[in-house]
Parts: sequence; C-alpha cells; structure tokens
Amino acid sequence: MLQPPHSSLQVAAVPARRAAARDRDQDAPWHTEAVCRRDEAGLFFAPSKEPTAARLSREEAAKRVCARCPVMVECREHALLQPEPYGVWGGLTAAERRVVLARRRRREVELKKASRSGRIAAAG
Repeated sequence: MLQPPHSSLQVAAVPARRAAARDRDQDAPWHTEAVCRRDEAGLFFAPSKEPTAARLSREEAAKRVCARCPVMVECREHALLQPEPYGVWGGLTAAERRVVLARRRRREVELKKASRSGRIAAAG
C-alpha cells in the first residue's frame, strides 16, 4: 500500500454527508456518492515541497480511487467548470485539467470561426 511521504490528514477529500450514499435522493449533490469521501485529502492534494517521485506515486494512487468512483465524470466536470487549481479531481491532475481546458477553448474558437465562415458563405 502506498505510504504518503507527509503527515496524514484526517480530512476527507470531498465532504462527508451524514446520510449514507444509498439513501441519497436524485436532488442531492453528486459528491455524496464520491468514493474519496472516505479517503484522506492528503492522497488527492499535494503537501508543500513534495518530491516529484512521491507526487507521481500519490497522484496515481488517487487516480485509482477515482477509477472506481461512480461519480467520477461529475467530479471531473465540477473541477473543469470551477476550475479547481489543485489536486486530483475526477481522475485528472491539475496539469491534465489545464490541457483539457485548453483543448476545449481551442475547439470553441474553431467552432466559432467555422460558424462565421458558414454564415459568410451562405450570405455570399
């Protein structure tokens, strides 16, 4: 089992809810079913001055937790829409989320250009 190189935090990565996840109604927040509610936030967020090898190992362990989470997609979208600048959210690191956001922005620009070109061609 991965042993983090830093002191353990006794805080869940996503806030816990008093009621069990299986009792959740459809209007309850997505994070009530997040697997990481039961894990320590230290797995998902880097301590200051964490060595690169330790960070990579911790991030891979966090991603394994995310991979078995029923709300991974909702978590990822939350982190992309906020945007969350730190930690592993929805199976993506902060750097990976920046790449996804940059690709989305480029795609939006391309679609706008194509839309404008289509309107110009139709008018001409």
